[in-house]
Parts: sequence; C-alpha cells; structure tokens
Amino acid sequence: MRLSDLQNKVIVNVLDGKNIGNIIDVRIDEEKGSIVSLIIEPNKNIFSLRKGVDTEINWNNITKIGEDVILVQLSM
Repeated sequence: MRLSDLQNKVIVNVLDGKNIGNIIDVRIDEEKGSIVSLIIEPNKNIFSLRKGVDTEINWNNITKIGEDVILVQLSM
C-alpha cells in the first residue's frame, strides 16, 4: 500500500463516529522500516474560529483499514 492510498481514506474515530481529518504525513521507524504513526490534518470547517492543530495517531490506535475508511480508537 502506498501513502497516496492511505491519504484517500476517511479517518473515523470508533468511539464517537467523528471524521478526524486527512492524512498528510506518516512517521516511520527508520531502523525497522515500519510506520509508527499517521499525521492528521484536522477537518477544515469554515465555522471554526480556532486554527486546527495536526494530530498524530499512533499506529497501535488503528483498529481497521478498509477500502474507504481507516478506523481508529482515540479518546479525545
């Protein structure tokens, strides 16, 4: 799977069903060559007054990667 394949998927928190945002980058363990975390750009909402901050989701928090969706378990 390529990073571009991951970037096209919707990221949903299974605890509240909310769309978290879009993948903009990944953090990789250089020694092992494995993904450590996903860097998420927050949803852009024209009604939001505060600027969003990028979120880092640990690879261990991912519960399922489907065709269109990545399910994560985050208590925010």
